[in-house]
Amino acid sequence: MNLPLLPLLPFDLPALELAMRAGLVTLMLFVAALVLREHLRSLPARLAAALAVGVAAYALQSAPGFQAWPPGWRAPLAVLSTGNAVVFWLFSRALFDDEFRWRPAHALAWGAMAVAAVVGCFAAPLVGLGIVLATLGFALLALGQSLSSWRADLVEKRRRLRGFIVGAGVLYTVVNMSPRLLQAGESGELARLADLLALSAIALVVAWHLVRPAGAQLFWPEAPPPVEPQAVVEEPLDASLVAALEALMTNERVYRQEGVSVGVLAQRLGLPEYKLRRVINQGLGYRNFNAFLNRYRINEVKAALADPAQAPVPVLTLAMDAGFQSLGPFNRAFKAETGLTPTEFRRAQGV
Repeated sequence: MNLPLLPLLPFDLPALELAMRAGLVTLMLFVAALVLREHLRSLPARLAAALAVGVAAYALQSAPGFQAWPPGWRAPLAVLSTGNAVVFWLFSRALFDDEFRWRPAHALAWGAMAVAAVVGCFAAPLVGLGIVLATLGFALLALGQSLSSWRADLVEKRRRLRGFIVGAGVLYTVVNMSPRLLQAGESGELARLADLLALSAIALVVAWHLVRPAGAQLFWPEAPPPVEPQAVVEEPLDASLVAALEALMTNERVYRQEGVSVGVLAQRLGLPEYKLRRVINQGLGYRNFNAFLNRYRINEVKAALADPAQAPVPVLTLAMDAGFQSLGPFNRAFKAETGLTPTEFRRAQGV
């Protein structure tokens, strides 16, 4: 004889679920407030706070009985929860790409998800399928962002952490959305509890890293370094390695080579990749390998733009000779470094 599972459980599932949802909402709102208070000027911090608020909204939106609420009450929570797919993507970009900048198109993407959420609350059930597909799409974009910039990341702790944050976030999104995509219907109590447990576990780990003092430098580099009297002292950097790297870049101009990478430089210097990352990160102060390369490339172009003998040479030619692969990334990097376009810089030099 098949016995129902729920009566055999030694606890009250609805009460447990309610307590867990209340705890998750409280934790996420606390994290959002703390991160904003300490790092309000940091874009990754603001996105982390928005992500936490969105998770809190999802914890309420996915509660049993939510669909019975009046549409006007459901809409604000649905907007925050649904828009969190875009926020997660942007957070992964801002966290792992130090050159990421907010653009109006990002607000439009969030707004499109918000509009879809509101329409879904009031009228169109078919909008739900579009929301599911868009959520999966943004999760895959976050995964792609993490993988594409992983090799260039020079912060070893951030390299390890990105795997958990993005990997766990993407995996949770796929697992959570797949039943809806397959039209599996409403989840039962145990399925909802499993979903809540997984989300709470991920949220606890990420929240710990976000609020602990040692994590400040990892997430928001403008934060002051934590005071840790008993911290383990790392092996001191060898000044000769920094000098050898500088010589390789300035004398041999390795940065001009197509496909130059951490692995290529490490092989030239006879170092393990992790040690070279540490030299560039802690010895020279760079968090991203491409930013490190661009320093030498832009310095070369600046010297060429100031040289009257090279006045007839087009800017694109100078950029390509220095190692840039296209004009767009060069122009952005040059203006970020100098505050001027290449043409304006050349004119300012009187060339």
